[in-house]
Amino acid sequence: MTSSSVASDPANSTHTLWIGTGGGEAKGIYRASFDSATGKLSVPELAAEVAKPGFVAIRADKKRLYSVSSDDGGSVRSFSIAEDGTLTAINRQPIGVGTASHLSLDKTGRVLFTAQYGAGSVAAFPVKEDGSIEPRSSLIEHQGSGPDKSRQDKPHPHWTGVSPDNHFLFVPDLGTDQVQIYQVDVESATISPHGHGTVPPGSGPRHLKFSPDGSHIYVVNEMGMTVTVFAYDAEVGTMEAIQTIEALPESEWKIPNKGAEIRMHPSGRFLYTSNRGHDTITVFSVDSMTGKLSFVEREPIRGAYPRNFTIDPEGKWLLAGGRASNTIAIFRIDLETGRLYFTTDVVNTPAPICLEF
Repeated sequence: MTSSSVASDPANSTHTLWIGTGGGEAKGIYRASFDSATGKLSVPELAAEVAKPGFVAIRADKKRLYSVSSDDGGSVRSFSIAEDGTLTAINRQPIGVGTASHLSLDKTGRVLFTAQYGAGSVAAFPVKEDGSIEPRSSLIEHQGSGPDKSRQDKPHPHWTGVSPDNHFLFVPDLGTDQVQIYQVDVESATISPHGHGTVPPGSGPRHLKFSPDGSHIYVVNEMGMTVTVFAYDAEVGTMEAIQTIEALPESEWKIPNKGAEIRMHPSGRFLYTSNRGHDTITVFSVDSMTGKLSFVEREPIRGAYPRNFTIDPEGKWLLAGGRASNTIAIFRIDLETGRLYFTTDVVNTPAPICLEF
């Protein structure tokens, strides 16, 4: 595993932050402008009215945006992004098996994936060149359960994302303590089972991220409040667990706590996870040789219930969303240690669930 410095272009330091929301007074997808030179975030504005958009995904060229929605009993929606950030609806497709907890695009932008937490399934949709979504082309229902019968009585897929080479799709399943791996056929927009990785029993895997060089996978476990590290073999598409480390010690579980988001720093030197209930971000350093993690610190988010957070494209700032506090707080990242320093800036926005540049 290698590390690299984070490039910065002062002439192009302004980035659009897209905010998926859910609950409260939220009306849909919001948009804000973030300046990586100063760490300043504008007041978010409503970009599109969508029923509980939750998570959003942006095509690599920044010209198309996709979201989940509770419309049609659960659907996916596509939008075009104008130069000024205006969203224009293209179309929507029903998922057909309930609402999605997460969605993502493959590297080519030609396939859209969704995870249905309640239905216990993962789906795929072809995406046309104009960005419109075609009817569902693949649906696979997960099988199995976990030891915690109150939350793991059946499968609960929670996230989707492809490997760096775009050959495989990864789907952490909270209900089965497994990360399902699927082979991706971009031409037919279909997926087929390829294997799985396993976290400790009762951990409840939620989201995952790859190291920048693709040699390791990091899974945040919602129920166990831990991170499991996997060595990844890209040639055959297999993952082997090599470490599980606490994000929040059980001695600090004074109220219900749940792990939520996980983000890798662009340099590959640091990893971050969010702790709902405890309302903190855990910072880890990454061993450049082994990929294993070491605890650095836990930093309060200056808000409540951090379902999501993100790192700006230049790797200088972390923005933490407080869903219950209707806030986004900005932290400076120490590029030598990975530690977070609160800038004292907090911007209000309704019920942020997803933050994406």
